[in-house]
Formats: sequence, C-alpha cells, structure tokens
Amino acid sequence: MRWQRARRSDNVVDARGSGSGGMRLGGGKSIGLGGIALVVVVGLLMGEDPLTILGQLAGQASLSTAPPHSGAPPGDDQEAEFVRAVLGDTEDTWQAIFQQGGRQYQDPKLMLFNGGVQSACGFASSAVGPFYCPGDRQVYLDLDFFREMAQRFSAAGDFAQAYVIAHEVGHHVQTLLGVSAKVNAARQRGQKMEGASGLLVRQELQADCLAGVWAFHAQKRLDWLEPGDLEEALNAANAIGDDRLQKQARGQVVPDSFTHGTSAQRVRWFKTGFERGDINRCDTFTARDL
Repeated sequence: MRWQRARRSDNVVDARGSGSGGMRLGGGKSIGLGGIALVVVVGLLMGEDPLTILGQLAGQASLSTAPPHSGAPPGDDQEAEFVRAVLGDTEDTWQAIFQQGGRQYQDPKLMLFNGGVQSACGFASSAVGPFYCPGDRQVYLDLDFFREMAQRFSAAGDFAQAYVIAHEVGHHVQTLLGVSAKVNAARQRGQKMEGASGLLVRQELQADCLAGVWAFHAQKRLDWLEPGDLEEALNAANAIGDDRLQKQARGQVVPDSFTHGTSAQRVRWFKTGFERGDINRCDTFTARDL
C-alpha cells in the first residue's frame, strides 16, 4: 500500500503515555494490563460487563496512561504517520461524498493511547480494541492492536490496518447521518440489540460497508493499492467475525449474542461498499439477507 501518497490529517492527537498501560487508584496503587485483563475475564465469567467494572474503577482513578500533555505525534513516528495518512484520506473522501449530498462533513479526532483511556463514553482498556465514541466524536486507537491483529488473528498488512481505521470512521459517518441516534433510541425503548440480525450487527456491518466505500474512492483518487492489499482487508474482516472469535474463545458459536456479524457477512459488506463506492448500497437496516 503506497500510503505515503495520502494527505496527512491534522486531527490525530497523541495521548500515549509512559507505556505503563494501567490505571492508578487512590493511595498510589495501580492496575496494570494484567490486572485489567483479569477484570475482563472475571467480568465475563460472572456475566458482568467488564467495561462497567473498569469504568467504576476509573471513576476512582486517574489513568497512568494519561500523559502530561497531548498534541500531534512526532514527525519521525512512522506508525503515527500512517494513521495520519489514512485518516487524512477518509477526511477527503467523506467531505466530497457529503458535499455531493448537500451536507457538510465534520472531521473526527483520532486519539492514540496506550493501555487505557477515558473518553466521553467512559473508561476503556486496550483489550476493547479500537473504538469510536459518539459522545465526543473521536476514534480511539492503541497501536498495539495492529500487532495483535498480526500475531493473534493472522491479519497483518497496512491495508488491513487501514480497514480498521476506516471502519471506526464509518461509525462517525453514521453519527453525522443520524443512524447512531436511531439505534440508541431503539436501545432506550428496550429493543433487543444483540443477535444475528439485531441492530448492533446491522450497525457494524454498515460501518464495514462504509469502509469499503472509502476504499473505493481512495483507490480511484490515489491508485495506492498494491497486489495483495485488498486481500489483507478482506482477511482482517474475516478474522474478526463474531462466529470466528466465539469459536476461538468458547469453542462454540452463539448467534443470539452476535454484535458485529459473521466473518462472511463482514467480508460481504466491505466488498459491497468497495465494488462501486456507493453509500446508498450500505443500507443494512432494511436488508433481508445480511
């Protein structure tokens, strides 16, 4: 992937700290990544939301990952430069698409962090993976996730990483279009979110499709893909399907608990967006066959 061709975004915030990767509680005690992982495991075993537990801890804590200052990443940091390039091109793509529809695109911020981070959506550890918070309209990314993708999920490659960023930006697009608000309203009404055809799955698959829309326009504008790049993105989408992750973690697949869609569905919807770059083909909410 010839990502150096892309314009660099000025909306990447470097909030990476000293690398301790934990939370510091009152009295000077701290919880490192191992402790955070233990909380996640215990929460899952007890049927409790690990984010809720960690959020409660974070309410009494200050993140040791929070640096004394946040700013633009250093220019000699190639990983950060890659993120800036991908984010910059998502900005260019979505600004053009929104203008065609008579709308104005508002760029999101992307925060780089280590270990854990406090957002408007609460505390999250790196174990959660990259995420988008509609409360502050920011994407959050621990670059260690890319190494985990390669080592744990065998999903390596720069375009695989670009797909992950574009997927989270897709959630930002959903926020600007009002999709996220409708899903949240349904949640508040008590509508079931999880499940093979639930709203969460449809929301995530639409973000995959929107990532494909971006990839189509980026390639048309920059001609930056090299042989094997598209396969990298499809492999990443395949690696993080609910069915595959559940099979690896539990030894069985439970469709009623799906939140992101199967591997096949994630690949299909990314390809749907990439085929023509048409945002109108990304209506997963009315699709009968996901």
